Amino acid sequence: MLLTGILVAQSFAQTPSLRIAVLDFGKTATGRAAVEAISLQISNNANVVSVDPDQARAAAAGIGYAGSLNLSLAEARDLGAAIGCDFFFAGEADTVRRSPSSGPAYFDSYASVFIVSARTGRLILWERSVGRRPAAHDAEKELIQELTAAQTVNRYTAAMFRAIEDERVERAHAVEQGTPVIEAMSDETYEADNGTRPPRPFRRLKPDYPEAAAQAQVEAVVDALVDVDEKGEVGRVEIARWAGYGLDESVLATVRQLHFFPAMRNGRAIPMRVLLRYNFRKPQ
Repeated sequence: MLLTGILVAQSFAQTPSLRIAVLDFGKTATGRAAVEAISLQISNNANVVSVDPDQARAAAAGIGYAGSLNLSLAEARDLGAAIGCDFFFAGEADTVRRSPSSGPAYFDSYASVFIVSARTGRLILWERSVGRRPAAHDAEKELIQELTAAQTVNRYTAAMFRAIEDERVERAHAVEQGTPVIEAMSDETYEADNGTRPPRPFRRLKPDYPEAAAQAQVEAVVDALVDVDEKGEVGRVEIARWAGYGLDESVLATVRQLHFFPAMRNGRAIPMRVLLRYNFRKPQ
């Protein structure tokens, strides 16, 4: 862990100052405490410029953001542009009383932390931290200690630096290789008189509903942009609407198992980019 911290510090020393915003984590006391704790730790980094919280909230509200943790890439980019930041934190936090069927009651203080790249709109990190104690105050204290621990802050900063490097490599690769030309499926693709038929999966697979999502009782939509080649095989896959809680990873794992009847135009197989949408509902 010490080596990781040194590498992160060196990486940031070579990187221009990052503008980082921390948005609301809900209207609860635990949410306010989580935002304050994360903001303080992030602002202590010499290579980080913390966006004024009131300014960030006002900018987010100005474009209609109401705390959603289920954003498309375009929505996340628009939010980041309105705030004027490189990365933003969003999430939810609360303290709730649990009454198990056996054993004494206890309190859970939890925080779901999302870090989003304002450049790409991608969710670069998601974590859920929990403090569990017999008393609410002690549970929240344990949660805040976890959010402000050195290893936690190192994970956050490492994720942001890694995202910057990944974006740089991706841009360089796009310039060197050029952007592959592949037709995106549109509503017109479904029209029978234009000679085009979209790809069709051999069989439909249902993504697993992860345990992390079940614990948080999450209901969300995950969109995936999928390149299907002229043989019906899956190529590049990108999450176009993310949700965290392991749902994105579940969709990626499922999509990569798919095989398609390829898109056809006038009797000839063609590559096509399709949008696959998965609706997750909490189990009954």
